[in-house]
Amino acid sequence: MLQCDHYMPPDWYNPIVEGYLQDNGFYHVSQIGVVQCQSALLNALVERWCPETHMFHFLVGECAVTLEDVALILGLPTNGLPVTGPTLSSYEALEAECLDQFGVAPMKANCRGSFIKLVWFRALKNRLVLVDEVQIQRIIQFSWESACLAHLYRSLCRTTCVDCKEIDGPLTLSLTWAWIRLPFIALIPSNPQIFPIANR
Repeated sequence: MLQCDHYMPPDWYNPIVEGYLQDNGFYHVSQIGVVQCQSALLNALVERWCPETHMFHFLVGECAVTLEDVALILGLPTNGLPVTGPTLSSYEALEAECLDQFGVAPMKANCRGSFIKLVWFRALKNRLVLVDEVQIQRIIQFSWESACLAHLYRSLCRTTCVDCKEIDGPLTLSLTWAWIRLPFIALIPSNPQIFPIANR
């Protein structure tokens, strides 16, 4: 059984940051908040995922999460530059990139391989001030919708490995997509708070 590992309530922002989020198309996704893990549903989706075609294979046919689904569910910016960059395989490279982007770097304890733990970013959020218009324009010039979809595909492909016990990535997207597009396996929950996006 897969374990789901990152459910936090929505962050509350001061009015200045909230205004920037609304102006740049990130406000809705910042308010999604807690999504209760539906392990059985996630396991069913992973069992049907084909890494070669990036599609779910069901008895009734094939289907996939599309950019249109990401736009409808998360409302992220669609147009823009692709989100690309080097894979940072060492702590030193990760440290240099964080110093360049944020002015501070995580300690080794806050990193795992080439990943930075979300706890560090949450702590950084309270100290970081985004008032530089150039910095904000740098963030919104990218197509975050396609980055989110690519991350979902990568997470599903990684989870199909036999020895994988955890899943990460945009679980809110996959759960809400299944609830909307696959009513035959995703029954409507009795508690509407489980899927706050679908209720908007």
